[in-house]
Amino acid sequence: MSEGRRSPFDPITVGPLKLRNRFIKSATNEGMAKGGLVTKGLSLFHERMAEGGSALSTVAYCATSLDGRTFVDQVTMNRDSLADMKSMTDAVHRHGGAISAQLTHAGSFTFLPKTEMATSRPLSASGGFNKVGVLSNRFFKKAMNLAEIDSMVEEFVVAALLAKEAGFDAVELHMGHGYLLSQFASPLYNKRKDEFGGTIKRRLKFPNEVLSRVLDAVGKDLAVLVKFSMTDGVKGGNSIEEGIEIAKSLEKTGAHMAVLSNGMNVDSIQEMFGSPLPKTSTKPANAVIGLGMWLQSLTAPPDKQFHENYLQDNAQKIRAAVNMPLAYIGGAKSKQGVDNILAGGFDAIAMGRALIHDPQLINRWKSGADETSGCTACNRCVTMMYLPTGTHCVLTGAQDAELNKIPAGAA
Repeated sequence: MSEGRRSPFDPITVGPLKLRNRFIKSATNEGMAKGGLVTKGLSLFHERMAEGGSALSTVAYCATSLDGRTFVDQVTMNRDSLADMKSMTDAVHRHGGAISAQLTHAGSFTFLPKTEMATSRPLSASGGFNKVGVLSNRFFKKAMNLAEIDSMVEEFVVAALLAKEAGFDAVELHMGHGYLLSQFASPLYNKRKDEFGGTIKRRLKFPNEVLSRVLDAVGKDLAVLVKFSMTDGVKGGNSIEEGIEIAKSLEKTGAHMAVLSNGMNVDSIQEMFGSPLPKTSTKPANAVIGLGMWLQSLTAPPDKQFHENYLQDNAQKIRAAVNMPLAYIGGAKSKQGVDNILAGGFDAIAMGRALIHDPQLINRWKSGADETSGCTACNRCVTMMYLPTGTHCVLTGAQDAELNKIPAGAA
């Protein structure tokens, strides 16, 4: 448990990594790796976070393999990308910051064209109808067998070793939001009857094996963080009681820090953002996608009203249950809000939208400014990832889209 009252500008040690302060730029899909290329745009995005004062910047969605991507425009951890990744990590280090690779496999949460996948059905904890696939004409998924589970563990290990070689200071295993590791953890997706299904302890067997093996492979050299959903945010999914058990399991396995998120991309997106995604009146060209969106709208909860630190209640329950280092994420916008989180016993604070709005916010707070971020939590930055410019705040503007076509390591 955290000891005493800390300043967010105090340094912190996470595993083998010493960070200059307690601010983490959380993983937010940048949409700047067009065609999977690690670009100058992506590198500049994270360099600006380090220049602005963030201690650790997290590169969102570094797929463990080509089949592990959700979209084509995402980084894949392979040797072809190594030189460009090294250029990006060097850029962050020049400003005294550290950089983390968020290692992810989509499982059945993929929108890749069928020509982009080696398997005819995306892998998941359980097979059968793929509700996510309604939006991408992938109506069925495949339950991973024991050989595929063993192979996937190795896939994460290889990705972590490549991250080390590329100069990353940390890796973050994504165990939330409906990607593969959370598909095993969540009863919404895991209907298995074998040793990998049933109780929360058995559902965590595969994710814990990934964590354990990654720690063995790189844990002496890199910080190993795990991002997970405290609740699935929907009936039939994990509740906060299961979230506490997940945190205890991560602590027992030896994770250096847990990042406390919430919700699932498809099932409960508002639980993640604390406010709804932007509404659109545009009718999808694909009739199946239109049907899927309409069906989803029938069960969507009323729009949430954003408020600062909207996940703090559940996060405090996790904090009370474990002693491991915890990073809070969820709507911090002001220096007072950050101070309140740290006073609650959390060790670091991860921020997304506020730093997309203004990467220099941390430096200004450090200089004594007491301003509240101008981010309005409109979530339009989320939809910007699909544009040539990639993720950006609509209030403060985008980087040059041409930078998203140039390899990061190019002269």
